[in-house]
Amino acid sequence: MTSSSRADSTDAISQAATFLRDGKLVAFATETVYGLGADATNAEAVAAIFEAKGRPRFNPLIIHVPDTEAARSIVAFNEMAERLAAHFWPGALTFVLPRALDCPVCRLAGAGLDTLAVRVPAKESARRLLRQAGVPVAAPSANKSGKVSPTRSAHVADAFGDEIAMVLDDGPCPVGLESTVIDLTGSRPAILRHGGVPAEDIEAVTGPLDTPEAAPNTPSSPGMLLRHYATAAPLRLNADKARANEALLAFGPDIPSFDGTTLNLSTTGDLREAAANLFEMMRQLDELAPAAIAVMPIPETGLGAAINDRLKRAAER
Repeated sequence: MTSSSRADSTDAISQAATFLRDGKLVAFATETVYGLGADATNAEAVAAIFEAKGRPRFNPLIIHVPDTEAARSIVAFNEMAERLAAHFWPGALTFVLPRALDCPVCRLAGAGLDTLAVRVPAKESARRLLRQAGVPVAAPSANKSGKVSPTRSAHVADAFGDEIAMVLDDGPCPVGLESTVIDLTGSRPAILRHGGVPAEDIEAVTGPLDTPEAAPNTPSSPGMLLRHYATAAPLRLNADKARANEALLAFGPDIPSFDGTTLNLSTTGDLREAAANLFEMMRQLDELAPAAIAVMPIPETGLGAAINDRLKRAAER
């Protein structure tokens, strides 16, 4: 079983940083989900991420750095990136920007593109690890490709066993779903993936955002594959009630009467709570092996857009 150590231990963070510099894989907590990290300048280490996850190589990775200065060393910042970094970093917002001149990040980490996805995570333990490692860290979610993303260290250990060097445990992830990804390479910012920062908050800084046409076979951002975040049991979305052979993933105070298994993302209809519970509850229901999972409607506002995005991808068969 993978070694798991608490992130509040200085020795544990130092050991994790050493593993990263040595080309090994380390899972660590961010405010969004647990990431499966590797030295982004080491192509063999990055290839090990793809191998461990079973991840398509055309799907680019997010590069994690400890601060804005470190981000400027790997991507070419523009005025909009500076404004957004001042408002949202550290935090759950990823920028897609052109690679900087002499960018040390290997091409595999960016799926061969001339752009990179980069962010500064909000969790202090993650930034301490990044500072000690001294290298940009490629870190997709620490789950097998297409499966439910991990919000606790136990999820990572269950998925990977001895395939990775270490899990740096810093408790449950408070946001509970991945970062929002925004493309800053065009004339107007474009949202590529909904996530932990609602689009409305970003538009308060940027003005209206573009939504580019999806290209699921050649994604420019992580999380854009059509079938993603999948459970073993098929999902039936926008259900008003559950059928006899289904489990129910509910939302809000008004739940239809049902004798079967029900988990409620938020009994009060709080989208932030629902986002934090989403992957954990999907896992719990999936472990019960129902014939299917009925999912009640989620409002398409704020974090609801990100929740619905994950559910639609999980429902693809």
